[in-house]
Amino acid sequence: MKTIALVAHDGKKAALLEWIEKHQSFFADKQLIATGTTGKLISEKLQQPVRCMASGPLGGDQQIGALIAEQHIDWLIFFWDPLSSQPHDPDVKALIRLAVVWNIPVACNVATADFIVHSSLYQQEYQRSVPDFQQHNNRLQKS
Repeated sequence: MKTIALVAHDGKKAALLEWIEKHQSFFADKQLIATGTTGKLISEKLQQPVRCMASGPLGGDQQIGALIAEQHIDWLIFFWDPLSSQPHDPDVKALIRLAVVWNIPVACNVATADFIVHSSLYQQEYQRSVPDFQQHNNRLQKS
């Protein structure tokens, strides 16, 4: 079962909910994890359980980032608002950075989310390559 993390800034929650409703059948067999308010709204919209973390500014972005680093997230949907400043902007950047570090698909807008949902790769048992950070982890060891 694929696990999808969903995050949306306040100015993008309506767009995310509209997009999710359009693709409701896609989410039926997925495990969903979301930041606080976004998760509650998604659960109500889809009528299915969503594991809710804290609100983004209260650490939810970092909680999802930790799940990415622990290999528990397969895809991140983060509809962020590029026209509003966010008090937790460093957390937002860190979350997206972790998704890139761990090579998981990231959709930050409707167009990208549509491409992923309709990709033949996502419809099959696609196994992304997980980076090997052994060399990085051992970089300070004396040889």
